[in-house]
Amino acid sequence: MSASITLKQINKLAIPALISGVSEPILSLTDAAIIGNMEQNATTSLAAVGIVTTFLSMLIWVLGQTRSAISSIISQYLGAGNVEAVKNLPAQAIFVITTLSLMIIAVTYPLASQIFKLYNASDAILNFSVDYYQIRVFGFPFTLFTIAVFGTFRGLQNTYYPMLIAISGALANIVLDFVFVYGIESVIPAMHIKGAAYASVFAQLIMALLSAYYLLKKTDIPLLVKLPFNPEMKRFTLMILNLFIRTIALNIALYFGTSFATKYGENYIAAYTIAINLWFLGAFLIDGYASAGNILSGKLLGAKDYKSLLELSRKLIKYGILVGLFIGVIGAVFYYPIGNLFSNDQAVLSEFYHVFWIVLAMQPLCALAFIFDGVFKGLGEMKYLRNVLLFSTLVVFIPIIIVTDHLDYKLYGIFIAFTFWMIARGLPLIIKFRKTFNSLAQNA
Repeated sequence: MSASITLKQINKLAIPALISGVSEPILSLTDAAIIGNMEQNATTSLAAVGIVTTFLSMLIWVLGQTRSAISSIISQYLGAGNVEAVKNLPAQAIFVITTLSLMIIAVTYPLASQIFKLYNASDAILNFSVDYYQIRVFGFPFTLFTIAVFGTFRGLQNTYYPMLIAISGALANIVLDFVFVYGIESVIPAMHIKGAAYASVFAQLIMALLSAYYLLKKTDIPLLVKLPFNPEMKRFTLMILNLFIRTIALNIALYFGTSFATKYGENYIAAYTIAINLWFLGAFLIDGYASAGNILSGKLLGAKDYKSLLELSRKLIKYGILVGLFIGVIGAVFYYPIGNLFSNDQAVLSEFYHVFWIVLAMQPLCALAFIFDGVFKGLGEMKYLRNVLLFSTLVVFIPIIIVTDHLDYKLYGIFIAFTFWMIARGLPLIIKFRKTFNSLAQNA
């Protein structure tokens, strides 16, 4: 690592990570776009996809924190020149997390109806939600496996192979969505919402197989689990527990958003589904620079290069705001065509267009919060991340959404709450980082 962090170094990690990061939201957005344009039950099916996507995102984000923990530990050991000491950690982590995912399938599959009733789903929306979930959940272990492998590559400062894997999975999902949702005459029957679920599962399986291939072929990291556990498993577990609590807090906010939107009616939850999935897409686009922050901060911390850490943070703030503004401008230019991609129901589109501008305006704020999320994960500061998100959810988001619901702001209120939530997430991280590393850099 050179003393000066260049844009080229950041982009070499950020751009492939950005491309690979959009794979999961693309799976959901593809399902939403194709289902939202079906001739029958389009709005009801779109609402169901939104509810299930929210719940699945919660599961993936809770257990998918393996990526950040593995990346943090491996990058720090790489910076210290001692990767050999943690070579067996990824296989052990993957085994633990995929075993846990199978247990979650066993518990949630028979309880799917009860779970989605908690999101205020009922009647046809509830039935479609159960149908979609009870197929798509079987891709869950494949997703977690892929995420853990991505974390290993990131720790090794490599985002290129995850990009190739993600592109392959996204393309497979798009093709399979058309085939399974609409069918091929006399060959494959149209399966509608169930077809979208099958397409996602097969795409996730393809990504998992490619992940295993590239890890074994391009690195000397084994996938065979060997005991005893690596000494870093204790720190890994503590990171996961803190990130687990943090992600629960994150998903409480998403639960409240989805639950309130569902309560307002079918058109509102369908419009919310489009808006929140586009928000997720923006988040994952920005995640490329968050990933670069994660990868580089861990390595620089391991090397005790605090001055370069400060330089990295300054450049990430600048690039993050530019990326956020770029996303906002592109969304504004294609404001109405974007909505038409996901639905032809004018009542749904009317509610979507009322709030989409808030989603776009949030993007620079989201960029700062997500980038410093990544930096703090690279530093291994999971406890502080946990506390910030608990505060922003319980003290900021929930009171605001309850007040705006009482004022009958509907979707306006939901996205106003999300905006203040992002401010409360990002600002403390920036202040804490600058205070800590200004002091360390001066004493270095």
